Amino acid sequence: MKKSLLILALLFALEVHAQDAALRVGVIGLTHTHVHWIFGSEPRGEIDIVGIVEPNKELAQRYADQYGFSMDMVFDSIEELITKTKPEAVTAFGTIYEHLGVVRAAAPKGIHVMVEKPLAVNMEHAKEMQALAEKHNIQLLTNYETTWYPTNHKAYEVLKKDGTIGEVRKVMVHDGHKGPKKIGVNSEFLDWLTDPVQNGGGAIVDFGCYGANLMTWLMDGKRPNSVTAITQQLQAENNPKVDDESIILLQYDDAVAIIQGSWNWPIGRKDMEIYGLKGTIVAHNRHDFQVRISEGYDGFEEERMTLKERSAPYDDPFAYLAAVVKNKITPEKYDLSSLENNMLVVEILDAARESAKTNKTIFLNK
Repeated sequence: MKKSLLILALLFALEVHAQDAALRVGVIGLTHTHVHWIFGSEPRGEIDIVGIVEPNKELAQRYADQYGFSMDMVFDSIEELITKTKPEAVTAFGTIYEHLGVVRAAAPKGIHVMVEKPLAVNMEHAKEMQALAEKHNIQLLTNYETTWYPTNHKAYEVLKKDGTIGEVRKVMVHDGHKGPKKIGVNSEFLDWLTDPVQNGGGAIVDFGCYGANLMTWLMDGKRPNSVTAITQQLQAENNPKVDDESIILLQYDDAVAIIQGSWNWPIGRKDMEIYGLKGTIVAHNRHDFQVRISEGYDGFEEERMTLKERSAPYDDPFAYLAAVVKNKITPEKYDLSSLENNMLVVEILDAARESAKTNKTIFLNK
């Protein structure tokens, strides 16, 4: 009896240790400059980067010099990284087109995956990724910068839980900057970000995905009845192969969304406006938040606040990944990072590209 109790205690201790240990993570690709985020996050302690896949050794050396890791942990293939380092999860920081290949390599080995937004370049890729994730019972998460904004979560709370502004009728989401070349992204990132195959499009994909993701969350996973989009190329000299200006209109039974993703904003922005029956919510940026309640024709009562960062692990994508993999968090079905949400995002983006190409509204089957 005592021996059995001792074994149970030992197993419990090992389980607790596994829960508290840093998640072993492999980084797949360095051509997406959002990869700086994971290197900056590692010192928090929730993750341990055990290996990197990057065939471009000159690029890898630049990151090694900046962050102080050994080139011995840089591999040429995902298979080599998995065999030699045995990660529990991998994060994709290559092209959007390459996301499918990461899932093909990782999922059959039970390795969880987080990709940078959007989930995939098209629904064909997305459906295969979903099937692999479900077959092999892995988490397949998508990371957006705006997922970690306290203002967006406060907006959700005020809209959905408090009911302060009444039922939503219109949402406007604005994302983007001056354009990748104008803001000086490195050549390795610029080459594929402005490629219609590797990125799936230009600004309509790069920044249109943010609004589709947020709207899907706010609408509890409801599919829009229709998608209408226009695109333009206002910087042909900088983005010769892709659009750099996009507007996506989503129509629901009782609400509409206007998503403006652009590489032509004079000032970079990621903000959202929500209009309800009784008032408005504005998430100006990561921290600045505003609510207005209607009074009469054009009067209003206003509250402004500056929000603090969310508590861990809800303040960082890789801390969140670790918590999900270790079963400390169970994502809700249409959470911002969830597979269900991001499958719909890709469906919306596919419809938006088709709409812009054909100059027609695309109606989605209910």
